[in-house]
Amino acid sequence: MTQRAKLGGTDLEFYPLQGLGDGLPMTVKVLLEGLMRLAQAGTTAEDNVAALAKWPAPSPDGELPFLPARVLMQDFTGVPAVVDLAAMRSAMQRAGKDAGKVDPLVPVDLIIDHSVQVDSFGFRDSYTRNIEKEIERNRERYSLLRWAQQAFHNFSLVPPGMGICHQVNLEYIARVVQVRDGVAIPDTLMGTDSHTTMVNGLGVLGWGVGGIEAEAAMLGQPAYLAPPIVVGVRFHGALPAGSTATDLVLTLTEMLRKHGVVEKFVEFCGDGLSSLSVPDRATMSNMCPEYGATSALFPVDAQTLRYLEITGRSLEQIDLVERYTKEQGLFRGDGDPIPRFSELLELDLTKVEPSLAGPKRPQDRAPLPKVWESFNSAFAHDPKPSPEAISRLTGEGGPVDGRAAS
Repeated sequence: MTQRAKLGGTDLEFYPLQGLGDGLPMTVKVLLEGLMRLAQAGTTAEDNVAALAKWPAPSPDGELPFLPARVLMQDFTGVPAVVDLAAMRSAMQRAGKDAGKVDPLVPVDLIIDHSVQVDSFGFRDSYTRNIEKEIERNRERYSLLRWAQQAFHNFSLVPPGMGICHQVNLEYIARVVQVRDGVAIPDTLMGTDSHTTMVNGLGVLGWGVGGIEAEAAMLGQPAYLAPPIVVGVRFHGALPAGSTATDLVLTLTEMLRKHGVVEKFVEFCGDGLSSLSVPDRATMSNMCPEYGATSALFPVDAQTLRYLEITGRSLEQIDLVERYTKEQGLFRGDGDPIPRFSELLELDLTKVEPSLAGPKRPQDRAPLPKVWESFNSAFAHDPKPSPEAISRLTGEGGPVDGRAAS
């Protein structure tokens, strides 16, 4: 069943899904392709590939292995992982073995962003001052990371001051389609941050895990997933004037929390996607931890290719993404049939209205015309405030002193 084929117009091979993934959600197709590669490597049985191809039929083994194409780490969890690798190399050396054999088997990108402090601001050279202070303050830690960058073959380091890990991942690191030993594969990842799902907006399947799970993946040990439950969200129309991606994500979060998507995969579909840019999509995928899903995937489409172009990816990479996803059935186009999902929700973008919510409970959304009513019910317990109360809170009719506002 698991056979390679030539990817048209390239010198690469790939594992074709034709005849296996018809009608499946994109999320399941990506997991299926990874399972095919693990089956050829002897990590899982061919029966599991056949079972997932018949999704939602259960797997014979009950759980399915998943090994990402890469691992993303920020400094808080990445540094302990590097220390573990260094300790393993020391142990190998003490045992008289080849320490160089201790190396990540899955490529790792470590982005230093969570620990950066701002000591200087308002000056023309504030950026330089802050970076110099950062390196001075954490010299020992950065010396270790610099050693790791030259010692390990599958380890890359993004230095401090380059941006937060999700931004760097989305704009620079994510490739949508990776190449491994002459084989084109989907770009998938595990990241040591719950908001790793932000990259789902680019058509890259990934989610957040703990440091131990990420370290295991880095060393080639797959994670085991229950047969996926995939909730489809079909978008119709386009956002009206005055409504933003923030209004949309608050509406979406409210809807998904009400429906219940914890430990499920969310996937977006429908012609309404064509009106949403990748930054808008990333906003919705970024909120995945707030509505509790494992991931929230937007399929690759024309908007994805446009984003790759405007963020400076090479023409060769963009061409590879388009060729591979279209041949694999991973490319979404207007008018395409809706995949068969475990559950399907509908969202009309034309009805999304300006809203406020949070900051701690984004699911408690209030449309702008009802913000006063929401505020009053929460603090004043008076759904119909008097004109005097409105005047005191808004300052209309003269200055408000402490007694008048009390």
